Amino acid sequence: MNIDIFNGAFQGKRVLVTGHTGFKGSWLSIWLHELGAEVIGIGLDPYSDKDNYILSGIGNIIKADIRADIRDGQKMKDIFAEYQPEIVFHLAAQPLVRLSYEIPVETYETNVMGSINIMEAARVTDSVRVVVMITTDKCYENREQIWGYRENEPMGGYDPYSSSKGAAEIAINSWRRSFFNPADYEKTHHISIASVRAGNVVGGGDWAKDRIVPDCIRALEADNPIEIRSPKAIRPWQHVLEPLSGYLLLASKMLQEPTKYCEGWNFGPRSESITPVWDVATMLCNYYGRGKLKDVSNSNALHEANLLLLDISKAKFQLGWEPRTNIEQCCHLTADWYRRYRNENVYQLCIEQIHSFCQPS
Repeated sequence: MNIDIFNGAFQGKRVLVTGHTGFKGSWLSIWLHELGAEVIGIGLDPYSDKDNYILSGIGNIIKADIRADIRDGQKMKDIFAEYQPEIVFHLAAQPLVRLSYEIPVETYETNVMGSINIMEAARVTDSVRVVVMITTDKCYENREQIWGYRENEPMGGYDPYSSSKGAAEIAINSWRRSFFNPADYEKTHHISIASVRAGNVVGGGDWAKDRIVPDCIRALEADNPIEIRSPKAIRPWQHVLEPLSGYLLLASKMLQEPTKYCEGWNFGPRSESITPVWDVATMLCNYYGRGKLKDVSNSNALHEANLLLLDISKAKFQLGWEPRTNIEQCCHLTADWYRRYRNENVYQLCIEQIHSFCQPS
């Protein structure tokens, strides 16, 4: 089964991925490598020695595996100047809500100024044609409404993480208007820039703290009950390959028509995948083969959103993108990775799951 569902758009292209050592970044780097791209990765050290980046060995086979902090603007410009990327996917971030309460300043420095540094590096690099800036569904001003947020709704955020991503979106829009304006394409610049927002992304190789799937797997591997702190919270769950397929499709379209797609885009799940935390943990245990849940909800816990949904109509009708998996398939793929990672070639496991994902439904 062919995993290139993007018409060869990335074959031979120099593609820079920030945050390639992270969960989503490692999967994106694997997929891009298989698509024939020359991948340049910029990231910090991975979170643990069991991360997908480490176990897959992707850092050993891409064109460049660079350790650098996106808060260092000059370093970013130097890397861009050396490797002359044509396409940029910016995923590097401080991605955790609860951690942002502990390190709010670093969260803002990374998520806002880090994003600006990447845009500035792209701005002074002649080779860059497409920049896809990855933020989050939490960038929207969350009113706990029962319908999905559209791309033109206000940015905001309660906690430092969410608000930093809202601020990053405002900065991206400012840079697009000020320096990458579609009306001035090929007059004053040659860059198409878009921002993308996804839901709660799950999949194999994520070991971050305070995320439901890694918390479940750590408990399962230790034969402990799985403690669920927000059992009734409703989240838009999606397998990691879902938003990545959207990012890649969008970038391929931006290469073809640079002024048409340089906007904000939502890549969320199907409506039936918008499910309470408790239900997702239950499904994960079922596919893993064992596990027991324990409700440890605390009324004095740090504020986290209870309901946040995305409207994906724009991506569906203007890009032709739709989610390929439902919540059951999402949990099955995720549990399958964690059941097999200790005894198999993880790179091949990831490729197998990408092949499975790309099959026509």
